[in-house]
Amino acid sequence: MRAGGAGELFGTNGVRGIANSELTAELALDLGRTIGTLRPGKIAIACDTRISSSMLKSAVCAGIMSTGSDVVDMGVAPTPALQFYTKMTDCSAGVIVTASHNPREYNGIKFVQENGVEFYREMDEESERVYISKKFRLAEWSRVGQLYRDEMGINRYIDAIVNSVELDRSYRIAVDCGNGAGSFTTPEILRKLECEVYGINCNPDGKFPARNPEPVEESLDLLKKAVVDFRADLGVAHDGDADRAVFVDEKGNFVNEDVMLAIMAKYYVERNGGGIVVTPVSSSKCVEDVVREAGGEIIYTVVGSPVVAKVMIEKNAVFGGEGNGGLIFPEHLVARDGGMSVAKVLELMDSTGKKLSELAAEIPRYHIVKGKVECRDKKKLLEELKKEFPEANHIDGARIDFDDGWLLIRPSGTEPIARIYAEGKTARRAEELYEMGKKVVDRILGQ
Repeated sequence: MRAGGAGELFGTNGVRGIANSELTAELALDLGRTIGTLRPGKIAIACDTRISSSMLKSAVCAGIMSTGSDVVDMGVAPTPALQFYTKMTDCSAGVIVTASHNPREYNGIKFVQENGVEFYREMDEESERVYISKKFRLAEWSRVGQLYRDEMGINRYIDAIVNSVELDRSYRIAVDCGNGAGSFTTPEILRKLECEVYGINCNPDGKFPARNPEPVEESLDLLKKAVVDFRADLGVAHDGDADRAVFVDEKGNFVNEDVMLAIMAKYYVERNGGGIVVTPVSSSKCVEDVVREAGGEIIYTVVGSPVVAKVMIEKNAVFGGEGNGGLIFPEHLVARDGGMSVAKVLELMDSTGKKLSELAAEIPRYHIVKGKVECRDKKKLLEELKKEFPEANHIDGARIDFDDGWLLIRPSGTEPIARIYAEGKTARRAEELYEMGKKVVDRILGQ
């Protein structure tokens, strides 16, 4: 849980840890007191389907109400649904209880601003100071907050997406919600768009029996088969809180997340006649290629959706996202949104008359290898990387550029791991760079 990022407690996406061990009910209670102290008023809350989510959400609610703030409980909902609800109502803040793509034993707590955007790093730092100080704004017995429920509030999110997209034809879609929060939204969004839906793992189950919450290609064989058997136009899979979406084309082939990011970035730059696209240093060069060719500008940031969102707002970007399935559509919500991603991919297919495989074929081909290794000493890794690669870009870990590719090594802000990204013009070069990066990390950490 003590990951890098804003400080010792908050990582790149709130507070995360193993439920009831690292992330306890007591910690959740004080995090509720923290947000209630910082953002007095009415605070919206929701959670994913994890077994521990109800326990932690209850503790957060108690903490918030102890400060005199009211709570609006949306029940189980995707992170972007909570964010959209916070933005569209009179809530002073939002809280989502989720560990997103992390394994089933983890959980997390993330704060949301009144505009629906995740807390920025400096806001997390302020939250951490309040949490550590324990100087909470506690209310008298007669002024404690009240708990209200609005489990129909999720419909605001569904309807907003449906109303933002017009399709000239119906589509057949295979959907793998991974037993997560997207089970309550994405199938309904697609049905309201008059699509025929073939659901896989669309029953909420906090044990995630079918696959881990992270929708990686290796765990999507069932979705690939369903696309072919169902003769679907595409397949889509979500992570645990459905802020991300990954795709399978009509042939049953997985479409690389960076390629999907490039497809949508190109679409948004073209439809806006230019504009800025914001993405982290971990994104493929293919994104920059298509953005520049379409007349747009690209801005790179450190990895982390709050940073991407902040820069998008500051630069009035037309689009943004990460190469992990996290796409951001600012006209709707400056946050990663798996449900909107599905709708917008269909909109693009509908407007161009092209299949997803054809859209993917238009993107410049690079070869990228991504992996992760255990890392319990992130500070040591960062310090040694600066010595190992003094010429690298150290904005977020170390990115080393070569004439025929690049290598990025960075500690995760949400898990005790280091992530390694390597991209080359050929598959062989990408593998060589990845192996070089892995050997460096293993040597530094003595693994």
